[in-house]
Amino acid sequence: MFSLKRRTAGDAAFDWVNNVLMLVICFITLYPIWYVLVNAFNDGTDAMRGGIYWWPRAFSLDSFKTVFQSSGIMTAMGITVAKTAVGTVAHVLFTAMVAFAFSRRELIGRKIYMFIGTITMIFPGALIPTYLLIRDLGMIDHFIVYIIPAMFSFFDLIIFLSFFREIPDGLVEAAEIDGAGDFTVFLRIVIPVSMPVIATIALFHGVYQWNDYFTGMIYINDTNMQPIQTYLYRVVAQASSNQMISAMPSGVASNVTSQSLKLATMVVTTAPIVVVYPFLQKYFVKGFMIGSIKG
Repeated sequence: MFSLKRRTAGDAAFDWVNNVLMLVICFITLYPIWYVLVNAFNDGTDAMRGGIYWWPRAFSLDSFKTVFQSSGIMTAMGITVAKTAVGTVAHVLFTAMVAFAFSRRELIGRKIYMFIGTITMIFPGALIPTYLLIRDLGMIDHFIVYIIPAMFSFFDLIIFLSFFREIPDGLVEAAEIDGAGDFTVFLRIVIPVSMPVIATIALFHGVYQWNDYFTGMIYINDTNMQPIQTYLYRVVAQASSNQMISAMPSGVASNVTSQSLKLATMVVTTAPIVVVYPFLQKYFVKGFMIGSIKG
């Protein structure tokens, strides 16, 4: 029989302090998001008076209507959706292929490749050489600049590799005995049993692609090719009421201000990834646990 340890007054006090502390941290983390939502759904002119903290004082959707009527914002949203979808698929497939090759014991020079990859994690390429390389490859102002440079990550390779090493060798050997080649083994054996780690890496890279504004700011000069995050960065950085309103379609409601447009754009920008994230969150934790516990 196992005896339960009696809880002391100190244990109760610790739990109380811990719960209060966590509630405070949650409030500090979540309230700025709630503040943006409240002011985004409030009348822009009314919001300029201040004093809105918990609930919209004059509920209005005019700012969101203006955002969705802007061709520039919708074009940037389309670029973001496209680069997130294509970039995530390309990154997962390419990194998984390289990790699968690293997991094969017959790979010649595997230790040397691991050493070189580890060095790149510690000392990443500088901005100027990277820019010169991308310029010489002709990727400036092209959609592929969002895809090709981000197709591989050595950190993600390590996560893939830890999972692939747990796949029974007999499973792969049985497929090879039946005449399956490396690509067949990878596509029909490895990929189907690796969905947890694939979902984890897809979540990592999908969030990166969606939130990435730096690539569009450095390598894209054509405003029609810039993603929504770069668009939002320029809106916030410029902070010019006349410039922002002039970028909107004609017939903007009089109660729409530059501040309300900024907040509405922020909500539109972050809402899709916030909606998708909870469905993949369980894989987020599982991805860090891969390889940490051996059965």
